[in-house]
Amino acid sequence: MSTKEKEHWFTRVENMHPYQTLVYLGMFGSGIIFLFLLIAFLGSQATFSFNGLLSLPKTFVASSFLLIWSGYSANKILPHFNASDLEKLKSAVSETVLLGLAFSGLQLVGWRELTAMGLPFVGLPSGSFVYVLSGIHLVHLVGAMIYALILLMQLKACEKDAIKHLLLFSNPYNRMKFTLFSVYWKFMDFVWIILFITLILVV
Repeated sequence: MSTKEKEHWFTRVENMHPYQTLVYLGMFGSGIIFLFLLIAFLGSQATFSFNGLLSLPKTFVASSFLLIWSGYSANKILPHFNASDLEKLKSAVSETVLLGLAFSGLQLVGWRELTAMGLPFVGLPSGSFVYVLSGIHLVHLVGAMIYALILLMQLKACEKDAIKHLLLFSNPYNRMKFTLFSVYWKFMDFVWIILFITLILVV
């Protein structure tokens, strides 16, 4: 690979907004954490049962479909922003947050079901990993939902103010904020799908 290509790659990184750099580094770091936890989780399993879909709490299954749906709604955010459609943008962000809240609620119910199924947090290492993996993922998702609420407040303030409306959609910084939220949310979607498939295979 030529030196010019390497310089071009580094130049692109240097030209990124600090928030972009932080979010992408955070996603990379989170991915590494989940990877090591998954490896440790797999190492704690004596066998692979391949019966996980039957033995997992039904709420885990339902919450997974909700999160996939939320990924679809998050995918609509940037097109609505590019179209300067405030109502559809607000609707897409709100839908994503509501689905995230529903997912979070089902996760909490799922933990109670796990305990009722004889898989408490304190006990077998493999059981503890299920709580830890899903719990860390939930914490990341809650952080994204808090950020989404801040974005919704910004959108609400633009509803009756034409100047704020114009500034919202003409400012590249605002576009970056909605882009980062959408990318981060879909990243957490992807992480959960990997975790869920792993649980299906080994629980």
